[in-house]
Amino acid sequence: MSSEKTFHMTPDEFRRYGHAVVDWIADYYSRIESFPVLSQVKPGQIRASLPEVAPEKGERFDTILNDIDKLILPGITHWQSPNFFAYFPSNASGPAILGDLLSSGLDVQGMLWSTSPACTELETHVLDWLVPMLGLPGKFLSSSTGGGVIQDTASSSSLCALLAARERATNYTSNQKGCDGRIVAYASTQTHSSLEKAAMVAGIGVNNLRLIEVDENFAVRPEVLAKQIEADKRAGLLPSFVCATIGTTSSNAMDPIAEIARICRQHDLWLHVDAAMSGTAALCPEFRHLQNGVEFADSYCFNPHKWMFTNFDCDCFWVADRKALIKTLSILPEYLRNQATEMGAVIDYRDWHIPLGRRFRSLKLWFVIRHYGLEGLQHHVREHVRLAQQFADWVRKDDRFELVAPVPLNLVCFRHKAGDEANQIIMDRLNRSGDLFLTHTKLNGKLTLRLCVGQTNTQERHVVNAWKRICEEAEEA
Repeated sequence: MSSEKTFHMTPDEFRRYGHAVVDWIADYYSRIESFPVLSQVKPGQIRASLPEVAPEKGERFDTILNDIDKLILPGITHWQSPNFFAYFPSNASGPAILGDLLSSGLDVQGMLWSTSPACTELETHVLDWLVPMLGLPGKFLSSSTGGGVIQDTASSSSLCALLAARERATNYTSNQKGCDGRIVAYASTQTHSSLEKAAMVAGIGVNNLRLIEVDENFAVRPEVLAKQIEADKRAGLLPSFVCATIGTTSSNAMDPIAEIARICRQHDLWLHVDAAMSGTAALCPEFRHLQNGVEFADSYCFNPHKWMFTNFDCDCFWVADRKALIKTLSILPEYLRNQATEMGAVIDYRDWHIPLGRRFRSLKLWFVIRHYGLEGLQHHVREHVRLAQQFADWVRKDDRFELVAPVPLNLVCFRHKAGDEANQIIMDRLNRSGDLFLTHTKLNGKLTLRLCVGQTNTQERHVVNAWKRICEEAEEA
């Protein structure tokens, strides 16, 4: 038997170091409020602190772990801080992290049912669980004509929906022949920028993505959409796809899904509904009116990795007609052929998205749903919305500030009345302080501050302190 060194980590070493890593993560969460929320390093500072060349010999694990504190933490913006109010939540949780650890340990490649049946079947089952949990239409269930799949992000879901719409509109010929410049898609001026990239990748072209103007609440205007579709048809173009949004990134605007759906049905267009962050709110029946009309959608997605305590990446994407999606994306080379696939008895999720390979993402989502239950998830969504509404009320009652957009859920768009420069100064000072992290947008041409409540451990005291610090900086601006 060979006595040569294998260089591998032994099971006993893995057990010991694994405990150390879990301890580190637990300690990190217990001290997370001691760090500046926004990383304070300068460009290039992290790289300058690292050795120029890779080590010739392996290093001790405790040395590597110590370097996390010394070299890496200074360059971390703490997305899991309860004082993180920027962009959108990306809220991890204990059960999600542990589920992801198990997924990494198993490290299956779930491209086919046969490459790990549990990877596919758990995913199908968990996404079927979510349909009634979110009040989505039964046609999205795998037992109906549709079904769900986990993508990495909403950007990938939008691309897949656009590709399926393109193929349906061209009777599945554009995959073979390419696009001819006639295919047109529609979104609003407030729709996520990933739609522009999707138009580029799908070969439709950014010039054929019509960005429809919005109303005073930053929601798409259906009458303008209808006129644009009719004009494009008269011009000999081929309208194919509309993306409607439940909760736009800039202002959390809610597009009128039912009215858009009526137009899509009239013109036989694919309707994709992007509910990236705000879809989580539908766990609570009192917020489901915001998605009225979703029963007419051809596809729908939301991100548990934003507001449902499931660490990145995890986007849930459903289609009403899985055959249209599979026909668009399926390629079967000889090396992937197997009996289960040939019999048509299983789902092969490689046919439901762009990459061939896929991770066991449903494990962490399964852990989260089972740990919190619907009751626990609803509790936190309601509390986050309550805190955001409370913050919005403070803004309304302060003569120095104004709300710039409606506040349907957990995002507050507000600004100091003194103008753009004052708002920029307030935001920069707050972010430099490390006490909290805010980001901005532009609405009606005005620089607007955004405060998003949704981090796992954000409590009332954090929102109270955020308002206190904003007011303090406003005195100096």
